[in-house]
Amino acid sequence: MRVHKLTFAALAVAAGLSLTACQNDDADTGQSAPSSGATASSSGGASDSGSSDQGGTKDSAGTSSATNSGATNSGATSSGGTGTAAGTGSNANAKVGKCRTDELDITAKDNTIDGDPDGTVVVELTNHSGRDCTISGYAGVDLKTNAGSLSAKRTGQQATSAVLKNGKSTYFPVNYPFNKSGGSGVRVTGLVVTPPDETKSVTLNWPGAATLPVTDGSGSPVKVGPVGSAGQGG
Repeated sequence: MRVHKLTFAALAVAAGLSLTACQNDDADTGQSAPSSGATASSSGGASDSGSSDQGGTKDSAGTSSATNSGATNSGATSSGGTGTAAGTGSNANAKVGKCRTDELDITAKDNTIDGDPDGTVVVELTNHSGRDCTISGYAGVDLKTNAGSLSAKRTGQQATSAVLKNGKSTYFPVNYPFNKSGGSGVRVTGLVVTPPDETKSVTLNWPGAATLPVTDGSGSPVKVGPVGSAGQGG
């Protein structure tokens, strides 16, 4: 009977030791789960950091919008490039060169109106260059006479700058006094015109009165107005 009691006691001790060992194993297994969870959180933190570096944001579902942000930036750059190109094209089209003597057809005709105190010749400048050009200021005007060259004086009227379209014309007047002296006066043989800002001249037939009064030495009696101060030949 004593032997059976000892055997039962030994079995009870062994069972107790086995239960303790199982509890320790379960405790060890339970502690490993938080370690795994911390690793996931750390990985998630690294992912968030990467999205922030790309300048992206997240929507309510946690999806990164870095790709969309990049597309927006790319579109802005493209739009800016287009604006620059348009500006360049606008500057190139705005440049217009001045009218050259060889690009102008220059003619003159009498435009004196009955009752005027002075005679008037109108000079016409027609652009035949195939391009638009700018013209402004006073042309040089000289009358060729039997007494030598006579230069016209400027009227002092304000000159304006204008673009002369291809095929279009502009005009300026030359005013001169009538010869009422009863004498032969000074005979005019030609008209020399130099366009504004040019050195090359053209010589035309003089369409006005055949003679001018003899000057008294007080200066040229011939006056010239700026380009554009006479219209349509008048």
